[in-house]
Amino acid sequence: MNDETIMNPTIEKMLLHASVRDFKEKPLSADVKELLLKAAQSGASSNFLQAYSIIEIADNDLRRELARISGSDDYVNQTGVFYIFVADWYRQAQILRTENKDVKALQNMEALTVAIVDTTIAAQNMAIAAESMGLGICYIGGIRNDIAKVADLLDLPELTVPLFGLTIGMPKTRNEVKPRLPRTNILSVNAYNRVTVSDLQAYNEQTSDYYANRSHHQKSTDWTQEMSNFLTKPRREDVAKFLKKQGFTLNRKVD
Repeated sequence: MNDETIMNPTIEKMLLHASVRDFKEKPLSADVKELLLKAAQSGASSNFLQAYSIIEIADNDLRRELARISGSDDYVNQTGVFYIFVADWYRQAQILRTENKDVKALQNMEALTVAIVDTTIAAQNMAIAAESMGLGICYIGGIRNDIAKVADLLDLPELTVPLFGLTIGMPKTRNEVKPRLPRTNILSVNAYNRVTVSDLQAYNEQTSDYYANRSHHQKSTDWTQEMSNFLTKPRREDVAKFLKKQGFTLNRKVD
């Protein structure tokens, strides 16, 4: 069996993924949004916990404020639909309290990790479903630029964290597919291979050519330079304070 015999339309769409930042001003229909939500909910979930919530931002003023915070005005304001994905233990906390049980099992880093994983799987399921319909998507991590403000705007309760937005719509233009890391850089067998994982010469040559020749925003750089510049200093250091405020802690017992 070779790649050609096992290839299918779903995988073809996945391999053509590129973030879209230029949408037509056309809202998605209720039927399309319903299918997107069903796809999101069909994703795998640790122990069937379903530790996430999705908030559709239908109010234009609220959307504009979230676009301002995230620095993504054009493709949040002008899109088919905009969702915020929230790691969410609030409903389970209510279950425990109703039964007079402690909520400490929801407050540690493992619980937070589980909720983040559940939320991300749901979002990626929605993204794949959207692209299968010919729609474009873009994740909006910039909502964490002011995570406390976003939580306030969305009236989020304890044990919830707004992780990212997902903007979905009909593309006006599409970006080119970015070259991903070679398999040797991401795949090890049986144990982590420090040598092959960090040997980036071939990838730097590939990404240098990509950046120099892509249709828009050409520049002289490569992946190593991009990573070095981006990771020079820690980002969004207020997130840790926010997580503690929401009830999460590195310790088993909350202060």
